[in-house]
Amino acid sequence: MATNLSETGFVNGRNDTARQLETLLEASQIFSGELSTRVAFEQVLSVLKQRCNVVRGAVALLDPKSQEIRVEISTGLSDAGKLARYRLGEGITGRVVATGRSIVVPKVSREPMFLNRAGNRDLNKQEITYMCVPVVVKHKTVGALGVDLRFKADRDYEAEIKCLELIAAMMAQAIKAEHLVDDERRRLIDENTHLLEELKERYDFSNIIGTAGPMRQVYEHIAQVAHTNTTVLVRGESGTGKELIAHAIHYNSPRAQKPFIKVNCAALPETLIESELFGYEKGAFTGADALKKGRFELAQGGTLFLDEIGEMNVSTQVKLLRVLQEKEFERLGGTGTVRSNVRLIAGTNKDLEKAMAQGKFREDLYYRLNVFAIFVPPLRERKSDLLLLADHFLQKYAREHKKDIRRISTPAIDMLTAYHWPGNVRELENVIERAVLVCDTHVVHGHHLPPTLQTAQASGTVTTLSLSEAIAAYEKDIVLDALKTTRGNRAKAARLLSTTERIINYKVRKYGIDSKRFRN
Repeated sequence: MATNLSETGFVNGRNDTARQLETLLEASQIFSGELSTRVAFEQVLSVLKQRCNVVRGAVALLDPKSQEIRVEISTGLSDAGKLARYRLGEGITGRVVATGRSIVVPKVSREPMFLNRAGNRDLNKQEITYMCVPVVVKHKTVGALGVDLRFKADRDYEAEIKCLELIAAMMAQAIKAEHLVDDERRRLIDENTHLLEELKERYDFSNIIGTAGPMRQVYEHIAQVAHTNTTVLVRGESGTGKELIAHAIHYNSPRAQKPFIKVNCAALPETLIESELFGYEKGAFTGADALKKGRFELAQGGTLFLDEIGEMNVSTQVKLLRVLQEKEFERLGGTGTVRSNVRLIAGTNKDLEKAMAQGKFREDLYYRLNVFAIFVPPLRERKSDLLLLADHFLQKYAREHKKDIRRISTPAIDMLTAYHWPGNVRELENVIERAVLVCDTHVVHGHHLPPTLQTAQASGTVTTLSLSEAIAAYEKDIVLDALKTTRGNRAKAARLLSTTERIINYKVRKYGIDSKRFRN
């Protein structure tokens, strides 16, 4: 740092410009390297005090809500001065902020607009010169920088005020950058809050579709366990929606603001599952070039869903048991202990009791997981929910694929209800999506459904039909669908099919159709 300037403040003469440039350079280095505007302002005032012999200095900022000007950062001010407040236009500082123009008061004691003139003489009763410049952001004055200097008759006020204005411009850029960062932070917080609310709404258990008795029991269990930290074991066949249940538990729990991490244990090789769950240290094995956090660390404070936990190898089961018991673990290749604050939800479609008997699943881990079990019923045991689910998926994929498909025909519904659904809800969703893709009308018909549902062997309806019988069956489906549309009104059904009511009556008698059932 250069030697201190003389006692007169900004020094006039040949070296004055060079020293002012040094002051500006040091100020710019402070602003370019310091993220906090408050710290930067304090350091800049300190530079002005050391290099330019500023007696007192302050940065006052305008509160946009109260329209009050407050001293935010200062040097050399008394306690009363630090608490100073100004209104727009009040005193020199208020006038600078109101007009956006710099003001120089050569002798404070002679300036009637200067508040507390006597208190602004220095300790040696010398006359004080006051300079105040505006801090302008986006053509709007947001504050002022003011400094007290000892009076000097031959002071170059123009050069010194320009130097202060340049420093105030740097302050304005720092404030502008801070506002941008704050705005971006608020935007990200708002976006994150919106996404969390969206996720919570999407995975609210009240939005899980189904009114059958077994599903009502599932809802009750979710409501009972969601607000606790209890370990949950979700059991059910593949495709029944175990992950959806885990989502509902997490987003209705106190951990909803924290991460929800899911791991499919069946999808990871035995050699990788341990490192995926617990992470590894740099150099733990060939290829471990850097430390990697495991899923337990990524889910810290939130929920970890281990799907298909019945496929986990025995050695990893031992480590998982320790995490559940001790709430701590070590990364692969490491010796340091990592504390774990994670709520565990496990899912499986395997018979864990049978796996324990075969020695493939640890008995102690089973009892640690099986604290609160939720059994998700297969679709074949909740056939009353099938139409609700089918309509939901029809609307979802019609909207997604931008198609105007309004309903599923009666024969197609009969095919859906006759099928045994080994793939459960996941299979039904895939079937409806396929039907939406191939459908070229407003109605999903039986021929839009996949061959799986139309194959007699797959659906357990083996039969042999002649050509005339097959045509008759198709004709019956068309008449049934028309009667359903017209609520059993045969005259309207005839007009819908471009035929006569006499022919419709004949077909109804021929195929033994009860048209009255459609009237309600």
